[in-house]
Amino acid sequence: MPKVVASPASIDAAKAAFEEIEGEFPSKRDLYLKQILPEAYAVVKNAARRMCGRSIPLGGSEIKWNMVHFDVQLVGGIALHNGMIAEMQTGEGKTLVGTLPVFLNALTGLGVHVVTVNDYLAQRDSEWMGALYSYLGLSVGCIQNQQPPQLRAAQYQCDITYGTNSEFGFDYLRDNGMSSSKEEQVQNGHYFAIIDEVDSILIDEARTPLIISGPSTVSNTEQYGLYKGNIQSLVKQQNALCNELAEEVKKALAEGDEDAAGRALFKIKLGQPRSKQLARYMQDPDARRLIEKTELAMYQDAQKKDLYAVKEELYYTIDEKGHDADLMDKGRSFLDPNDSDSFVLPDLAEAYADIDANSELSVEQKAEEKEALQTRLDSQGQKMHSISQLLKAYCIYEKDVEYVIEENKVCIVDEQTGRKMAGRRWSDGLHQAIEAKEGVTVERETQTYATITIQNYFRLYEKLAGMTGTAETEAAEFHDIYRLDVLPIPTNRPNTRIDDNDQVFKTRREKYNAVVKRIAEAQERGQPVLVGTASVDASETLSRLLQRAKIQHKVLNAKFHEQEADIIANAGQKGAVTVSTNMAGRGTDIKLADGVEELGGLFVIGCERYPSRRVDRQLRGRCARQGDSGLSQFYISFEDDLMRNFAAADRMTTMMERFGMEEGEALEHKWLNRSIETAQKRVEQRDYQWRKRVLDFDDVMNMQREVVYGYRNEVLSSEDPRELLNEVIEDMVPATVHEYMDQRDAGAPDYAELLGWINTTFPLALSMEESGIQDRSADDNAAWLIDEIKKAYELRVTDQPAEYLDHLERQIILTAIDRLWQEHLYNMDALREGVHLRAQGQKDPLVEYKNEAYALFETLMDSIKGDALSNLFRSTTSLDQFEQLLQSMPQDLDGPEQAQVSNANMAQVITSQDVALKPVKSSKPVKIEFPKRKPIQIKSTKKSTK
Repeated sequence: MPKVVASPASIDAAKAAFEEIEGEFPSKRDLYLKQILPEAYAVVKNAARRMCGRSIPLGGSEIKWNMVHFDVQLVGGIALHNGMIAEMQTGEGKTLVGTLPVFLNALTGLGVHVVTVNDYLAQRDSEWMGALYSYLGLSVGCIQNQQPPQLRAAQYQCDITYGTNSEFGFDYLRDNGMSSSKEEQVQNGHYFAIIDEVDSILIDEARTPLIISGPSTVSNTEQYGLYKGNIQSLVKQQNALCNELAEEVKKALAEGDEDAAGRALFKIKLGQPRSKQLARYMQDPDARRLIEKTELAMYQDAQKKDLYAVKEELYYTIDEKGHDADLMDKGRSFLDPNDSDSFVLPDLAEAYADIDANSELSVEQKAEEKEALQTRLDSQGQKMHSISQLLKAYCIYEKDVEYVIEENKVCIVDEQTGRKMAGRRWSDGLHQAIEAKEGVTVERETQTYATITIQNYFRLYEKLAGMTGTAETEAAEFHDIYRLDVLPIPTNRPNTRIDDNDQVFKTRREKYNAVVKRIAEAQERGQPVLVGTASVDASETLSRLLQRAKIQHKVLNAKFHEQEADIIANAGQKGAVTVSTNMAGRGTDIKLADGVEELGGLFVIGCERYPSRRVDRQLRGRCARQGDSGLSQFYISFEDDLMRNFAAADRMTTMMERFGMEEGEALEHKWLNRSIETAQKRVEQRDYQWRKRVLDFDDVMNMQREVVYGYRNEVLSSEDPRELLNEVIEDMVPATVHEYMDQRDAGAPDYAELLGWINTTFPLALSMEESGIQDRSADDNAAWLIDEIKKAYELRVTDQPAEYLDHLERQIILTAIDRLWQEHLYNMDALREGVHLRAQGQKDPLVEYKNEAYALFETLMDSIKGDALSNLFRSTTSLDQFEQLLQSMPQDLDGPEQAQVSNANMAQVITSQDVALKPVKSSKPVKIEFPKRKPIQIKSTKKSTK
């Protein structure tokens, strides 16, 4: 290719040439990459072959490189380059497959992001695969938690950057919503991202948005501690009531009164669905039928009078499916017996009308009455909200299931992966309620500074692809939300895993006993066993049973996250027993030790079916990698959450009767497997609707975010920020002038108020005669005022240091954007929380949200420009300049030359042009001492939106 000497002319010529093809450049680039794909993939495979036998550093030690791409892995690499999800079974080398499209797309110089599920895998893969990239001449970076900004920026400048989805997302929010200069931004675009374990990130993680938050200015955390004792007493009362109901059931059954027994059992199901008494009765087919009959009769009634009457006999009701608890009148009376209206919010519209209609009250008294009413409303609302969240904390959220206590803090546990989600907090005060329940430090509620959902972050990428072992069951969601198609890739060797039918027991106790017995049998013959549990509590329960049976084992759950990879890697040793929470250790292969293959390979036992079929497949896929032998089987009971809440209860009851299940006896049939999968599909559909609903609401915010962040980036990257300030002046001044002159209540121009606004906002110090605004039209006044403001601003910045002026002018707009955007986020959160009540008025909450959000956004954009205009003459480049401004002000306004104050020239006394721009000879220097400000600590966190 011809060489070009860099010069202003050649640079301009290159810019002009690129502008001619700019619109077609992405398609031409994609076409070129497609043409060189075979050669590029061949280069990567050849490099991998040449590296075989080399020692490469990995995690502080050295390993031998011994990997060369299989042919099926090349197929997976092609699928990834074409923007698809490659579904490859566990052990098929997804990490190595990623090197093919990563190398090809990194040749563009636009940067490729490889996204992993945790920092450990990001660091490991950047070193492991980084050896191959470095051999090919590419640079590799890795984003880790708590990295300083300068180091982060250097990682993003590499050809290939590894990191977790949260780190990439938070960097985007910091770059676009919080950075004060272009140099503080670390990311350099969103061209191509490959997501490892794509289902975990785009499905499981997508339930919770990424949020950067700081301490809220208003917080009522003390209320959680205030009402904690009351809720504890309430829960004890409900437990005692359910115990009495259980005795009523026993008595009614003895007397043959099925209606009374069914009604009492249904009450227990509503008030304490996880109670042991109810679980025991659910084991009896006759009792199950009574509950189903009563429940059906209650819900078939169109008016549901009997259902509401039954609920009112309880202190509160629990909805496990909806993760909600509802306080009944009986519970309200227990909490506050002396005030029947303590849980009733006043109707402001009606109350305000009554106050206004009261002729005995003066204007001041009416204002005081309204303020007192508003204060009562706020107090009542906070009390009801705190009690509601505390009730959920005690009735719905269980320790060692939904969360663990670590270092005196509540740490959320991901229900799908079993991993701790450090830094993530439940929203809307729920986290504070659980902290109060557990007796740990109750942290202040937070205010959102910047937020984005996982879905909308990854939609920013021009190209997106992913790989996982389980994506086919969620193919519809991947296509609908991300426009990603799923392509199953055949295994390199035939899969020889045996999937036995589920073993179904009546109780958890029987199930666990059967699991322990099966583990003992496998260990006795030396076959390694991996046991998957649904929660930390379940893993610890099974561990105690194994200890009692004197079976050596290792436990991996959210409490021992650090040893995850080592424990999982050794799970294939002869005689090893590993108890693991869900999919802990994901991303680490389990390799079989010598002699294990002949024993049947790794035996995977699932202690219950998970709400998602995908997680079941992940657990099964831990065994039989690369053609190894393996066995998997699930042990479930009718007491498991999935069976209680979503399985067809009537069919289960009929089955129990038909087979006449004895103590410790298990059911096993293919039809039963299909029935359980049907229940899982119901849960998957429900979860998908939740995620879709979250996305529908965030799409509204996303459009607003793109506009605000686009404007903010324009301010940061503009070569001349003065032009942006002039745009603000030219937009806002005419609008404000027309508001005073054309849109007044009386229909006549309000010249006095217009002049007051001019003199308080700008240092013009005009009298009515000097301004001449009464003699001009609105358009002429706007044009005249714009010219005067620009001249005054030029005069003001004449003495400003040139090296600081550029930064100052950007900050004038940035400060307005950041302050008002945070207020806007707060208002949008409040709107979103309250808009769902519109459904009771037969209105679609989403439509209502869109309409009101648009009105709020229009107000936001006008307010940003108005705020920037107000700050135009209230900012300075340094403290010295500010002191000079104060020195120029008169020190004695009581002398004979004091100006006469009136409504027409009130602003002249405060911001006179003579005072602001001409020093007073007799004035003394004024020294202003500012208090030191503590830096605001902004922490990155995620809010869970169950």
